[in-house]
Amino acid sequence: MSKVNTSQMFGKENYKWMLIGVVVIAIGMFLLSGGKSNTDPNVFDKAAVYSFTRITVAPILILAGLVIEIFAIFKNPVRQASSGGAKETQ
Repeated sequence: MSKVNTSQMFGKENYKWMLIGVVVIAIGMFLLSGGKSNTDPNVFDKAAVYSFTRITVAPILILAGLVIEIFAIFKNPVRQASSGGAKETQ
């Protein structure tokens, strides 16, 4: 029987970067949703709806999280050298 060499597609560091990206995206979504903009639904609170956090910071965080996710997917995992001891000769 021959031994099948199975390797994982992503390494531990890739998963760490993916988790960081998901957290950054989640923070951006939370900031984008904001909070209670006003107590009276008949009154439009322009300062709460068009705040700097909702319009600028949240989309930047979401895009940064997506860039981190792309980096995590394309980053080559560190491969450990096998210590089998067999050397190829030609």
